[in-house]
Amino acid sequence: MSYQEQIDAAVNHYRALLESQIARAEGMNAAPAGKKEKTVIGLVGGDGIGPIITKQAGMALEKLLENEIAAGKIELRTIDGLTIENRLAQGKAVPDDVLAAVKACDVLLKGPTTTPSGGTMESANVTLRRELDLFANVRPVSVPEEGIDWTFFRENTEGEYTLGSKGIEIPGLLTMDFKVTTIAGTRRIARAAYEFARANGKKRLAIVTKSNIMKKTDGMFSAVCHEVAAEYPEIETDEYYIDIMTANLVNPAIRSQFQVFVLPNLYGDIITDEAAQIQGGVGTAGSANVGSRYAMFEAIHGSAPRMIEAGLGDYANPCSILRAAVMLLRHIGLADKAQRLDDAITQAAAARPVTGDKDGCTCEELGDYLVSLL
Repeated sequence: MSYQEQIDAAVNHYRALLESQIARAEGMNAAPAGKKEKTVIGLVGGDGIGPIITKQAGMALEKLLENEIAAGKIELRTIDGLTIENRLAQGKAVPDDVLAAVKACDVLLKGPTTTPSGGTMESANVTLRRELDLFANVRPVSVPEEGIDWTFFRENTEGEYTLGSKGIEIPGLLTMDFKVTTIAGTRRIARAAYEFARANGKKRLAIVTKSNIMKKTDGMFSAVCHEVAAEYPEIETDEYYIDIMTANLVNPAIRSQFQVFVLPNLYGDIITDEAAQIQGGVGTAGSANVGSRYAMFEAIHGSAPRMIEAGLGDYANPCSILRAAVMLLRHIGLADKAQRLDDAITQAAAARPVTGDKDGCTCEELGDYLVSLL
């Protein structure tokens, strides 16, 4: 195929992508579903260490929610099939029957999933965030002894991720991927961040972009965030480029000054792992993915294939998925139970330390002790 023919094919490909993204942007204002009498919590194990750690979180929820479950107010529902083997066999990031089961739930507690390297299969997380329109990824990080109390609001459905598997290739010469930023998508993540700051008495919010380089996408993200900021005059708004912010988070002289962050998808993905490491490692941090209708809560780390290959899966630290369960309980209005679980995690982690190897406790030992505290 000649270069001109490849260019023509790429233009047609881009036109279809642009049309789909215009339709997505125009459809963002659908009304959320009304409140339901019963809340269905889906438990999704995922891959690698996912089923191991998610089992412990499920046991903790079952213990904490035993009265609500008995009264028919809450249902815990196990969802199988979101494994790398099943996804590869069906050739879909999220198989149709699994997606239908997910959409029959209200909230999910999800273990990590493996994304195949190379090829065109999309991440299961990216697919779920798009299909459920989980536009806000919320990640808290706390190190009280150092004055760190951060909450990150990462836009979750746009940026480099929404079309990350749909780029263009001129074989043997070049490839191009696409980054998407919409006004509606940016406005709703900015508003979520500012509403959180106002509701929780936070006084500072940092907008984080690379708008000096990505002038169209990040430039618009910055502009829209500042428009929203004008509606919250009591909150001091700062703006930083992502590169300097990664440095600021490891600068003890200034990092305690930060409180709430709002940032595009890719930057948020990277910097929240850095923040979790400051807290004690990615195994200590949970993550919320929230939309108007659905919400998904998960560990921020991956499926740890190296641990599985080394025969150390039983020594995986479940604290990240347990912290995600705390966020889930708060989301469904059970703040008292969330605090009970949060306190028990801290106590159990101190009494039954999991180090990721045979020098520490197993995931099950920590989980059993945790349940005994509840």
